[in-house]
Amino acid sequence: MQTSAVIRVVQGRLAWYPPGVEEPEWLDTEVAAERLRAALSRRTAGVFAAPGADVRIMTLPVTAGEKKHIGKSLPFMLEEQVADDIESLHFAAAPLDAETFAVAIAAGEKMAQWQEALAAYPGVNRWLPEPLLLPWQADEWCLVLEADQAVVRTGACEGFTVELAMVPVMLEAVLARSQRPRAVIVYGGDQQADTARVPEALRELVQWRRGGFRAALMVADDGAAPVNLLQGHYAPRLPLDRWWRQWRAVAALFAAAFVLQLVATYADYRSLKQENLALRSAVEQSYRRAYPRGAVVDAEKQLRRQLDAMRGSAHTSGFVSLMDRVGAVIAEHQGTTIASINYNDKAEEMRMNIIAADFEAVEQVRAQINQAGLEAVMESSSAQGDRVRARLRVGERS
Repeated sequence: MQTSAVIRVVQGRLAWYPPGVEEPEWLDTEVAAERLRAALSRRTAGVFAAPGADVRIMTLPVTAGEKKHIGKSLPFMLEEQVADDIESLHFAAAPLDAETFAVAIAAGEKMAQWQEALAAYPGVNRWLPEPLLLPWQADEWCLVLEADQAVVRTGACEGFTVELAMVPVMLEAVLARSQRPRAVIVYGGDQQADTARVPEALRELVQWRRGGFRAALMVADDGAAPVNLLQGHYAPRLPLDRWWRQWRAVAALFAAAFVLQLVATYADYRSLKQENLALRSAVEQSYRRAYPRGAVVDAEKQLRRQLDAMRGSAHTSGFVSLMDRVGAVIAEHQGTTIASINYNDKAEEMRMNIIAADFEAVEQVRAQINQAGLEAVMESSSAQGDRVRARLRVGERS
């Protein structure tokens, strides 16, 4: 805990231990309160030492099935071990190993009181039972003897805070139900008097050290406390109010910029939509100049298809190819003319009306078209004055 700001209730007053300072500073003075807030704002870890007299700590063996629902089932598992109604108690738990959980129990009323007392100091996100802040190693007990009470840790999640007069009785009770420790570390101010408070069976194991609670904190491991009381309903919440106060001006500017961007984007959309409609209208008008009839679905694709048909390709002769060969035949017959042509690009054939001097001239034209590699079929013929009008269907030979 050398680098943490530890807040503690000392003789009924709230105090804090700045990192590296032996004596606590009372938080009922404005100077000390401001110093603590400044330390927390610099991201100094804040720890609240929940009074050991108000928190019961224990270890609880659990099965694999119990682990899955430990958060909801814990109060009912311990109902027989507590005197108060479980509805009025707050339970916190954390795994110690694969088969054991560390458990801390405090009254909901006390939790609310501490929460109110610490409301002025945001950033204190670890509430650790006071005994679990003391240094501890396997097979060792640690005692801090103060003016009116003793803080004792006897295990990974075992310990208590009691009046000085009760120390011998409590230690004898612990010794009766657990193994004899290898050493008893005692922090105090009078070696002889402090040693006398330890049961006679343990006095030869005492290793006395001058100092109090802060001296013990100096050699404790910052992450050794196994269970944090801030769980469930009391779990730390994100400081949304504070963040909003800090960032609301930026948020307002961002919102205004976002709205302006939306307006600009919508204006661009309306403008582009109008341009698109104008372009589509211009395209349709251009298409209608080339092809006055028929539906317009995709003008560019339709025009491209028409141009491909006129140019011809490897798979179809096209209009130009047909006209080239048919025109050559018509040109050989003086007096024979083409009256009209209707080209079907899908069928790759054309129907044409020709006017010739007589039926024999029509038949000669049809025969020569067939000789040119095409297939000409006369669909109809009729006399037109002293000449003959015939309708031919011309396409590639199948």
